[in-house]
Parts: sequence; structure tokens; C-alpha cells
Amino acid sequence: MTIAAIGLGSMGQGAARSLLKAGHAVVGVDPSPAARAAFEQAGGTAVARAADIPQGTTAVLVLTVNAAQARASLFGPEGCAPRLAPGAILIVSATMAPADARALAADAAAQGLLYLDAPVSGGSKAANAGTMTVMASGPEAAFAAAAPVLDAVAAKVWKLGAEAGLGATMKVTHQLLAGVHIAVAAEAMALAIKAGLDPEQVYGVVTGAAGNSWMFENRMAHVLAGDETPHSAVNIFVKDLGLVEAMARDAQSPVPLAAQAMQLFIAAAAQGHGGKDDAFVIRAYQAMTGIKLPGEG
Repeated sequence: MTIAAIGLGSMGQGAARSLLKAGHAVVGVDPSPAARAAFEQAGGTAVARAADIPQGTTAVLVLTVNAAQARASLFGPEGCAPRLAPGAILIVSATMAPADARALAADAAAQGLLYLDAPVSGGSKAANAGTMTVMASGPEAAFAAAAPVLDAVAAKVWKLGAEAGLGATMKVTHQLLAGVHIAVAAEAMALAIKAGLDPEQVYGVVTGAAGNSWMFENRMAHVLAGDETPHSAVNIFVKDLGLVEAMARDAQSPVPLAAQAMQLFIAAAAQGHGGKDDAFVIRAYQAMTGIKLPGEG
């Protein structure tokens, strides 16, 4: 199976490498020379433009930042659609609004291509291990065509229905929880530091007690290490919580906690931290309280 992996960021790089490990012929696509070089060092082939993938490619895995990038990489002037084999499968895993997923699926169908609305979760660690969670929707023919790709990158594939947009709806719902959990983890750690507790002890107590969450355990470890490497950046949650608010408006369902969390991510981004790891939304609390984070003396 010849697969194009579009987007070699923290998740896409790992997913593309997992496809290589499974024995597939994989071409990575990313405008970043560093991202392409990293994938080539892992044994893959990489190109800068989606339009440069091999003719007759049979599957495309899209892990771009947003819907606009996904659309451009598939159907834009430098998109890959003209290079694809008839009936090729598009597995689109970018986080986007449900309406955008439905529009992309319609465009794919018009060109005789299969489309799977397939957002993912698990972070860069799961992507590298081939153990992501996929929340997907689409026709059975799309699931069948995508199976070799999904087998290589995922530990669990949820089939949410036959209509594009259901996968995107699930991912936006998931991001409400993820964003709020990160923000409240930062809030708790900031309060503990301000009140005089040792952050290492706070981490130990919480991760062994009922107040723990996956996000607290994962993200506050980054804060303790002072590691701002963006495994997932603050700006991602500015975008994703914006999708939550938009979906909530359409559904006429209130999301006050998500709205407050989004303001904290916006504040951190406004302070210049948008490109840093999302755990460093704690910088917004630091600006308000004057606390010193671990390693700052």
C-alpha cells in the first residue's frame, strides 16, 4: 500500500513512522525541512508539497493543524488529489468543525475518492507507538479501505456512524474535556505553589489520589521539568476550544467551563507563549500571581 502522510508535526511524524514500521511505503509531506529530514532519518521519503506525492498513491493520512490546511493539501492548487489512484482513501485526522468534515467528504465523493472522518487522540507518544485512539465516521467501504492504515497507527478505532462529521463532533467534544483538564491542572498547581507547597510533592500526592487526571499527570510533569517543547501547543487549544464554543452555539448548549479555559489559553498566547507546550497555560496564572515555576529559583 502506497501511503502519503500529510503533516509531519508531533502527531503526524509518529503516525508516519508507525506506518513505516508496519511495512508500508510511506511518503511524508511537510513544508518544514527539519520535519522532512527527521522522517527521512527514520527511513521514509519526504516531499515539501502534497502535489509531489507518487502518482497512483492509494491512501492519504492527513494530520494537519486545521481544516484549511487539510483542504489545501487535498484539493488546493498544490493538493494531492490529481496524484491519487481511482477510489483512493482519504483518512482525515485534523481537528475541525463538523461542517468542514462534511464539506471535505462531499468534495472527495465528487472526485470518486473514499473519505473517512477520523480524528485521533493520544499525543505524540501514542502516535510513535502506533496506539492512538481514532474516533471515526464514514461508510463501511471507507473503513475497509482504511483498515491497513488504522491497524498501523491505532490501538482502538471507534466507529461512530456512516456520516462524515460525527467523528469531528466527537473530537470537538473530547477537546472540551482535554482543554478544561489542562487549564484546571495548571490552576491547581499554581494555587499550590502560591500557597507555599512543594510542586514535586503536589504532583506526587495528586497523581496517587482521587483528584488526578490523565492531563494533570502528563502535563504537570512538563511543568516540573521546565520542558516547554510543544508536544501540543497553547495555540492548539486556542483553536480547539474555539471549535467547542462554535459547536455549542450551533447546538444551543452552554459550555461555561470551556469558555473560561479558552480565555486562559488566549491569555497565555497573548503573553507570547502560544508556541509553547500547552501545559504552560500556567504562565497565565504566573502573570497574575507572581509565582516562580520549578527551576526558576
